[in-house]
Amino acid sequence: MLSDIRGDFTANGRQLTKPGFHAMIVHRFASWIRELPRPLRLLLIPFYGVGFVWIRNVYGIELPYRTKVGRRFCIGHQSGIVIHPFAEIGDDCTIRQNVTLGAANEVRWMDAPTLGNRVEVGAGAVIVGKVKIGDGAKIGPNAVVMSNIPAGAMVVSPPCRVVPAAGPKSPDPRPMATAAPNGRNN
Repeated sequence: MLSDIRGDFTANGRQLTKPGFHAMIVHRFASWIRELPRPLRLLLIPFYGVGFVWIRNVYGIELPYRTKVGRRFCIGHQSGIVIHPFAEIGDDCTIRQNVTLGAANEVRWMDAPTLGNRVEVGAGAVIVGKVKIGDGAKIGPNAVVMSNIPAGAMVVSPPCRVVPAAGPKSPDPRPMATAAPNGRNN
């Protein structure tokens, strides 16, 4: 457990104050107590519960104890991070703010993504369903991934486009000519 925490500390920039590092301490603690004998485990589970709720409510990082997380995991920025309990994350992965690794729907709620080693997930990305992200893949910001991604690939979201505003058309900026009573324009 301590060697994993040291690796997470290094991956999170050697900063004790980073929320991602705090989330990993709580997650590694939960993994450690799962290996203990039942009486001791039952004694320590409430401490994990308090830590999990603190990390979720204060930092906005939801990382359940069942999630399998490899070594040197980095959470680049806090807030809006939701990771499925059955997701698997490989070694040396990085995710950023507002990322979801989750189930595609309520019917197949146990289907969760698997991230290979050295995967980077950009801000706002959503990876759902039983998909596998290959080693070294990069998922760009705001990408929605619902199918397997090969190793080394890069996934980007479509470029933004301008959509005209809905509603009444704006008036013509050219001044309107007024007709004089004799039918000629002034």
